[in-house]
Amino acid sequence: MPEIHAGDRHWSVTAGCNLLDALNSAGVSVPYSCRAGSCHTCLVRCLRGEPLDALPEALDVARRAQGWRLACQCQVVDDLNVEVFDPMSDGLPARISDCTWLSPSVLRLRLAPDRALRYRAGQHVVLWTPSGVARPYSLASLPGEDGALEFHIDCHKPGAFADLARTFRSGDPIRLGELRGGALHYDHDWQDRPLWLLAGGTGLGPLWALLREALRQGHMGPIRVLHVAREPYLAEALQTLAAEHSQLEVEWVNPEDFQVALSGLRVTSRQTVALVCGSPAAVEGISRRLFLAGLPRGQLFADVFLEKT
Repeated sequence: MPEIHAGDRHWSVTAGCNLLDALNSAGVSVPYSCRAGSCHTCLVRCLRGEPLDALPEALDVARRAQGWRLACQCQVVDDLNVEVFDPMSDGLPARISDCTWLSPSVLRLRLAPDRALRYRAGQHVVLWTPSGVARPYSLASLPGEDGALEFHIDCHKPGAFADLARTFRSGDPIRLGELRGGALHYDHDWQDRPLWLLAGGTGLGPLWALLREALRQGHMGPIRVLHVAREPYLAEALQTLAAEHSQLEVEWVNPEDFQVALSGLRVTSRQTVALVCGSPAAVEGISRRLFLAGLPRGQLFADVFLEKT
């Protein structure tokens, strides 16, 4: 039977078992969210031995060369000596610069990192609280604006991170973990094409950044923003942008009217590019409707938010 070493602990496990499960069941706490290799919350470093990795392409070459692996995607097939991601030594220190409620349930969290974080609109990063709670969140800020990192936290439902977020105060420390590039991005080659940004809930956060990125790059084609939310937020900011940019159209939809709104979507140009973000149900519903309306599959880019943990 393979043996796992983690710190001063070691124990035997069944060959082929999942590394994340093996660590957590033995009391070595490794946070996780998606278990699909997307969120990068469950990073561990293999100091000796090599697990069977089902998704090696999920990490870049440099990270893999340093021994980092996603525990949720690894099977234990031989003896392993691992160390878990330690936000105190492996994470980027930051402090909360501002906490503002954008709606009764959406918290805008702005962070000031100790050093500048190089990122692009549409990416997400793992946030670590001092108590060790970790969760990935999409960036709602735009690189080069003011140096602050902005996140929109949905606090409507209970969740380990959301529960702590309600208690955050300016000046509180926080750590940044792995930065990841999701499917959402803006391509300069889209400049003259119709651009649709469709969001459910706080899926508006990264699309808010991508909208401003598109306008900053001089997007000339029509832009349509559709936000499905029980408590719309950023309404005033979006209306201001729409008044300044004649090609921008903004629409808000209550969840009860979601299906009716979907049935009314019409893709009038085969050149349309759609960026979709939100809960699994919202992304699935919007994506299905767009495909039925004639949008080519290669022109839809979607990012699904993880369920709360």
